[in-house]
Amino acid sequence: MAYSTTTPPTTGLAPTTYSYLDSPVGRLLLVGQPEALTGLFVADHDRCPPVRPEWTEDDERFVDVSRQLGEYFAGTRTTFDVALHFAGTSFQVAVWSALRDIPYGTTMGYAELGRRVGKPTAARAVGAANGRNPISIIVPCHRVIGADGSMTGYGWGTERKAWLLDHERGIQTMASGSPA
Repeated sequence: MAYSTTTPPTTGLAPTTYSYLDSPVGRLLLVGQPEALTGLFVADHDRCPPVRPEWTEDDERFVDVSRQLGEYFAGTRTTFDVALHFAGTSFQVAVWSALRDIPYGTTMGYAELGRRVGKPTAARAVGAANGRNPISIIVPCHRVIGADGSMTGYGWGTERKAWLLDHERGIQTMASGSPA
């Protein structure tokens, strides 16, 4: 199984935990609840949510996610087996779910992604949903590119997007080896 999704708890609010992980694209913030990962963000980026006072730091909770991400960055993992929970509109969840079907090392245009979610003329809406993906890398929004093959926008910056795509293609072209 490459991915799984879970539904949120139905009784009470589950405690939110977080952890940090250093990576070639910068320090990552992992956020989750007991049953699933709910967020993966570049910690020093302006789109990263602030750690809330009621959240608990718990590195142990994210050992498996960290291991799998480490394997991804080492080039030995091409799929993830992590329980996920998405919080978004039904359209956003459909887009995020379709992102998981884009194979490692390949790309797809926004219009094609729109066709896959049943909205063939909604490339802009697909782009907006893609930009709000709360679980980047594991849900590979970086694999969506412009119709002309251009990098277009990316919430973490096009330099990071290019690095992730090059990494997946086995081409490390950045002189420093890291976009961070």
